[in-house]
Amino acid sequence: MVKFSHTPWGRFVSLVAIALLTSFTIVACQVGSGDQATDNVIRVGSKDFTEQFILGELYAQLLEAQDLPVERKFNLGGTPIAQAGLLKGDIDLYPEYTGTALLTILKQPSNSNPQQVFDTVAKDYEQKYNLVWLNPAPMNNTQALVVTTATAQKYQLQTISDVAKQANKLRMIGPPEFEAREDGLPGLKSVYGDFKLKDYIATDPGLRYQALKSGQAEVAVGFGTDGEINALNLVVLEDDRGLFPPYQVAPVVRQPVLEAYTKVKGTLNALAPKLTDDTMRRLNYEVSGNRQEPRTVAQRFLQETGLISPA
Repeated sequence: MVKFSHTPWGRFVSLVAIALLTSFTIVACQVGSGDQATDNVIRVGSKDFTEQFILGELYAQLLEAQDLPVERKFNLGGTPIAQAGLLKGDIDLYPEYTGTALLTILKQPSNSNPQQVFDTVAKDYEQKYNLVWLNPAPMNNTQALVVTTATAQKYQLQTISDVAKQANKLRMIGPPEFEAREDGLPGLKSVYGDFKLKDYIATDPGLRYQALKSGQAEVAVGFGTDGEINALNLVVLEDDRGLFPPYQVAPVVRQPVLEAYTKVKGTLNALAPKLTDDTMRRLNYEVSGNRQEPRTVAQRFLQETGLISPA
């Protein structure tokens, strides 16, 4: 405990210290409090991978073009961290996927109908969390099985059912958790039959497509908007029995922010229809393959589409 003298100078120091502590306490209470609408800034968050960095930049730059104050809080980590940030008011919005919200946050059964999934997550988020889903993009970053065109022709692969029929000849490469996830190998075997692969190669996600092209594996576990799919002319196999739920992306926004800044909804909704699978694959590869900065890639795309004016 700090003690102050009873001299006039000591009393002055005491008063100054108390005033400073009071002001610090007020500021501390405001930061991250869910009661504050925005603290005069819109905090745009993102999770911790390439596509999220690009989407976060797209949202941030669109809002800045409307003269709205923006603070970037990217690379937060996984879904639970981003969701917690929204609920605490540490961030005001971030890009989320409908399938992730359905399975990870709401713990609902899987559903392959895009409209039903969106309606469910939009309703439950509003009722449970006072969070609003804006318009979803047509892009679908769902899990996918991917092969080269040569492999597709050699084994006559067009669907996941075809993979199940040829499984004993095929080596699959993907993340370690895919071997245990309900929407991974166990789910595939439940929906497509109890097939047995020639091998499953667990590896870092960054090595999947290199292994596919070099012939170390015939099938890779990927995502529908991976940049390598278009860049390497790969084939995404049809999930013909609907195992994987849709993963459309949309901004999830705190309700007080939409009330405080009425431009946010229309501004971000204008972006949604422009984000198709092919577009998102191209943008992703500009960062993951061509090593460009997400900020630069986002700015160029928004200028090309007329959503923001050239600098």
